[in-house]
Amino acid sequence: MSARLVDVIEVLERAYPPALAEDWDSVGLVCGDPSELVESVTIAVDATAAVVAEVPPRGLLLAHHPLLLRGVDTVAASTGKGAILHQLIRNRSALFTAHTNADSANPGVSDALADALGLVVEDVLSPVSDGTQLDKWVVFVPAAHTDAVRTALFAAGAGALGDYSHCSWTVSGTGQFLPHDGAAPAIGAVGAVEYVDEDHVEVIAPASLRGRVLGALRHAHPYEEPAFDVVTLASLPSDVGIGRVCALPVPESLRAFVTRVNRGLPATSWGVRAAGDPDAVVSRVAVCGGAGDSLLDTVAAADVHAYVTADLRHHPADEHLRASDVALVDVAHWASEFPWCGQAEALLRTQFGEALQVDVSPVRTDPWNLEKDDSTT
Repeated sequence: MSARLVDVIEVLERAYPPALAEDWDSVGLVCGDPSELVESVTIAVDATAAVVAEVPPRGLLLAHHPLLLRGVDTVAASTGKGAILHQLIRNRSALFTAHTNADSANPGVSDALADALGLVVEDVLSPVSDGTQLDKWVVFVPAAHTDAVRTALFAAGAGALGDYSHCSWTVSGTGQFLPHDGAAPAIGAVGAVEYVDEDHVEVIAPASLRGRVLGALRHAHPYEEPAFDVVTLASLPSDVGIGRVCALPVPESLRAFVTRVNRGLPATSWGVRAAGDPDAVVSRVAVCGGAGDSLLDTVAAADVHAYVTADLRHHPADEHLRASDVALVDVAHWASEFPWCGQAEALLRTQFGEALQVDVSPVRTDPWNLEKDDSTT
């Protein structure tokens, strides 16, 4: 059983596009030769020494958290990260990271968290823009020249919407103008008000093509001073981004919901903590795998009753609870992201079937390992 590493990477990058990663992040192939074969994929939240020890020779380790997030000046085997890389390379194994791109992807980390809790995803909590800045061009042109102007706009790249091209909207009306001394009107005469049957033509074009579209318009339009508007359109949210807004199948108390979270996630020393009225009814929930206190303001405005995330800090949580009725449910960072491993496993199994051995690492990489009842006094 084997597959080319480049083919596995193609599947992963299609599911978790690198373009979705935050600017500060480090995602993609860390070590390995894309042209070589891999015989297995091991999936884990963290690329730790214990996890790497479980990766078979000629295997791929797919990790959520980057091993080399911050700059390093050595990967000597005498260093912790260097030792991990040397072990992988000695075994002709590879390391690939899908981090904030997996957080934002659809489905991604928060979808897996919602699924583990039995929630129905309804929306993206903090959607990202689709990244396309569009202009709407509104052009007024004599009816006899409408086809020529439209054709020129289309040739310049205007009028494309998804899988469609040559898209426009046209309505007829009457235009008027008064040429003054120095004008050379294509229609009418200096000193006389002219009334012209004109078409109002609208097209959409990427803002990056603004100069090209303007040049095409001026070249094709019969008037020496064409009348037109250029309106910058608002960026629309996409179906990708951080966090999800979810619904419970049946409303339940916050106390019961906390129990649901505790049962749905792997047990950790951190456990599950909550803040809010235990008897409050919960029917809509926001979730964010990983550290999510940067989204507390977004959560407060999201029309939800509770927010499940990790690594909530004292002061941001306190300030949120003073200003909002949205209950907080704080879980271990590792536990909130571990369900993604199963999601990635299903993705690769579906794509490669029996051609590739795919497993979630059994190694628990949660750094907290001592509960208060286990301590000595």
